[in-house]
Amino acid sequence: MARSMGIPAIVGAGEKADEIADGDLLLIDGAAGEVVAQPDEQTLADFAERQKADAAHRAMLAQYKDKEGATSDGRRVIIEGNIGTPDDAVRVAELGGEGVGLFRSEFLFMDRTDLPSEEEQFAAYKKACEIMQGKPVIIRTLDIGGDKEVPALALEQEQNPFLGYRAIRICLNQPELFLIQLRALLRAAQYGDLRIMFPMISSVDEVRDAKQVLEQAKDMLTAEGVPFNSNVKVGIMVEIPVAAVCADVLAKEVDFFSIGTNDLIQYSCAVDRINEKISYLYRPLHPGVLRLIAMTAKAANENGIEVGVCGEMAGTAGMAPVLCGLGVTNLSMSASAMLAAKADLAKHSYDECRELADKLLACASASDAERIFTDWRES
Repeated sequence: MARSMGIPAIVGAGEKADEIADGDLLLIDGAAGEVVAQPDEQTLADFAERQKADAAHRAMLAQYKDKEGATSDGRRVIIEGNIGTPDDAVRVAELGGEGVGLFRSEFLFMDRTDLPSEEEQFAAYKKACEIMQGKPVIIRTLDIGGDKEVPALALEQEQNPFLGYRAIRICLNQPELFLIQLRALLRAAQYGDLRIMFPMISSVDEVRDAKQVLEQAKDMLTAEGVPFNSNVKVGIMVEIPVAAVCADVLAKEVDFFSIGTNDLIQYSCAVDRINEKISYLYRPLHPGVLRLIAMTAKAANENGIEVGVCGEMAGTAGMAPVLCGLGVTNLSMSASAMLAAKADLAKHSYDECRELADKLLACASASDAERIFTDWRES
């Protein structure tokens, strides 16, 4: 959230933060992960130079605001923004986003003691569509559980919450909750290119069951005479390894894929991404992860549907050409990363992106892939 608002932030400081006293002057470099307390004059001067260089870099990136995401030879990669509230869409639009690739609707449900009504949800989704003025707005249905809690649902504590009762599993188990959200989404879809995305899909059965509830919502609105858009595109998150493996089957059921790399890496590498003790095992460039992404993209391309990435990997510096080379057609990220992604793509041809991706896919280890990626970035 800090990144989406353009605020420098540091996490995981641990006991080192205890050394900072109230009233201390702090210098924060969010890009380098560096905090300096009570800096001396030389350090202040160094940081001032960094700020000047950063401002110059931002000025350079501004030229991409009104440009489409594309490689140097015109291969299109749609660059979109991730948002948590309708107001976040303003920054996506201001920074040249080509749409909203992920609206995390769970933020409407969190930090409150009651559930949002259909009208409240409708107003939020409608506002995001209106802000984006006809550009795609992909709204992920309620994705709670794991590290996200909704007090109003009073979910039981679980031993393995990331593998438990969460996301689409909750919605299919509580269709009355799901129907309220789907009704609001269908109604808001009259005001823009709203698309519905189901999270944490692990089988075709779940997709079909979710689509059946969507049809039920349409029937209810029709019977009540409530206006809505019946031709809404439906997609799924590919974030569980079996979904990537079965992408060729799933692609026949939906209009688009969005690869949630945060969870895909977590599940495929069996590493809790918020556990500092094992964070070194969380490797986006692990060849196995890259192969799952390539497999998903291949299935999507062969079935004529878009395939995006909406996890942190999409907005990581230099990663846009890699994902383009793997066959990804859309990248969604924090608004603050969009211009840099466009700039990264514009530096390289599609063939160069493919060549890099092929080298990474052929690696025996994440370390080898990271070394190749770093050398490529610095060349």
